[in-house]
Amino acid sequence: MMASGVHPDHNVFPSVLKSSTFLVDLRFGESVHACIVRLVLDGIPERNGDGQSKSVLVSCNEPNTDYRKHGFEESVLGSDDNVNLPRVELPCSDGARHVDEGSCAKTNNGRRLQMDSVRKVFEQMPTRDLVSWNTVIVGFARSGLFEEALKMVREMGNANLKPDSFTLSSVLPIFAEYVDVIKGKEIHGYAIRHGLDTDLFIGSSLIDMYAKCTRVEDSHRVFGLLPRRDGISWNSIIAGCVQNGMFDEGLKFFRQMLLAKIKPRHVSFSSIMPACAHMTTLHLGKQLHGYIIRNGYDDNVFIASSLVDMYAKCGNIRLARCIFDKMELHDMVSWTSIIMGHALHGYALDAISLFEQMEKEGVKANSVAFVAALTACSHAGLIDKAWSYFNCMTRNYGIVPGLEHYTAVADLLGRAGKLEEAYEFISSMHIRPTGSIWSTLLSACRVHKNVELAERVAEKIFMTDPDNTGAYILLTNVYSAAHRWKDAVRLRIHMRNKGLKKTPACSWIEIKNKVHAFAAGDESHPCYNKINEALNVLLERMEREGYVPDTKEVLHDVEEEQKKYLLHYHSERLAIAFGIISTPDGTTIRVIKNLRVCGDCHTAIKFISKIVHREIIVRDNSRFHHFKDGKCSCGDYW
Repeated sequence: MMASGVHPDHNVFPSVLKSSTFLVDLRFGESVHACIVRLVLDGIPERNGDGQSKSVLVSCNEPNTDYRKHGFEESVLGSDDNVNLPRVELPCSDGARHVDEGSCAKTNNGRRLQMDSVRKVFEQMPTRDLVSWNTVIVGFARSGLFEEALKMVREMGNANLKPDSFTLSSVLPIFAEYVDVIKGKEIHGYAIRHGLDTDLFIGSSLIDMYAKCTRVEDSHRVFGLLPRRDGISWNSIIAGCVQNGMFDEGLKFFRQMLLAKIKPRHVSFSSIMPACAHMTTLHLGKQLHGYIIRNGYDDNVFIASSLVDMYAKCGNIRLARCIFDKMELHDMVSWTSIIMGHALHGYALDAISLFEQMEKEGVKANSVAFVAALTACSHAGLIDKAWSYFNCMTRNYGIVPGLEHYTAVADLLGRAGKLEEAYEFISSMHIRPTGSIWSTLLSACRVHKNVELAERVAEKIFMTDPDNTGAYILLTNVYSAAHRWKDAVRLRIHMRNKGLKKTPACSWIEIKNKVHAFAAGDESHPCYNKINEALNVLLERMEREGYVPDTKEVLHDVEEEQKKYLLHYHSERLAIAFGIISTPDGTTIRVIKNLRVCGDCHTAIKFISKIVHREIIVRDNSRFHHFKDGKCSCGDYW
């Protein structure tokens, strides 16, 4: 059109600027801006009837604009009720929790420079309507410049313009980001007073805000009051449930969404996959995977990353690696998922190789990637390699070690028997040690039977967390292993007086899409007689192969025969026996246990895997064990 000599007018430029925005082509947008200055501003009216030209020009400089929300309507708010947002002091807003303050300031300065051109165009406008105010507000909010966004909302109120649904849904994520439910509720109250609370965009933002503030019940209430629900509101409630550990609820809402004929979007699968991973429901994960393939979502990097994580956590590391290898592009989530997956499955060298491959491909390791690498070192006893990662993480990457990094190194030292070194390492942390990291060392003291250090570590835990049930149990076990029965009894009485209860050992196995649970010595299962018979047959064959029960693992002051009986009916053995009698020969058996597998059961399962010619995968509270042909993937180091 330009080449033919026809000059564009104010009806043409908005479409061209929108195209530039969708293409995220800032340089072209700036060229159009210059063209407008030359051809339009001096000779053509500033705006058409709805004032669109200027507002679209502002949004040309706004990154990642979601035009689904740009179907603006006239505000239905009255003119006598200004919203008065309080000033809030917000921390660095780029989410860089492990970056120094200088890097944080540098990132924010870059974003402020990017928004300067937006603000300049806005300030040059002779008149500013709700559309233009909203465009600048959302630009600041999405750039992470939250204080500036809130300041603009206050200025808009001073200009006698009322926030509409788009304004409020842009501001709510700020309070969600910083878990400020009080200010979020003020926005909710304003929306209710002005009849905006049933708006889909505000409803979805409220659901997200309450969920991130751990107020999931309020998210449910908001969702239930929506007169209609679109894919975004469904995704918001599903993600909110999963993020707060309510995995069953998240799956229930996902099923309801399908029944409501709402087609899942790629974010739907990214939200629900963690539920399958945490619940280790492999059959459901496979069903979702099939749905993803049938609907052509399998080439989406976010969904593929979620699948990698799900299969790794559900015990199928081979399929996780297969999906990872087929991905054309790898994001940081897929890299960290596959590295951590190999680490937890006992394939430490593969995990380290993947970490180094990630670096060679130009992907800079972040804080989570280093946690995965350190975990791999911990599970393989690679002390020198771990120290190398830990030191270069700070020196070369500017990452300040967090609790997860310290825990991984403390766990490494504890597993290797370097208990005093681990104690000094934890004591010298730049952040205050928590009960959880001391418990890591206390567990190592129990394995290595160091009573004196266990008492010192337990004292540290009880100073900060006097009701730490796990610490009492570990110390009781340390005393029992050392045959200090009186001390063990004293602790048990103390626990009973404080109302603390030991978590019972439980194991789960999934057979034909149904999960079966077993407790130690449990005789309640309908198939118990067959399970007991199978266990006795296995024990007889194991003893012929050379198995001798390690009764030192029984931490009760009872007779030797009673100890053998107790070992024989540990929960994971009941689950494995049930799996053997309930599945065809050659089927892989997958069992989950809530506590650490004891040494005797670990030995017994190696014998069982050889006798029945099956792969048996057991996930305890710290890692996966792959038993096959009488060997375990952990190399007897766990």
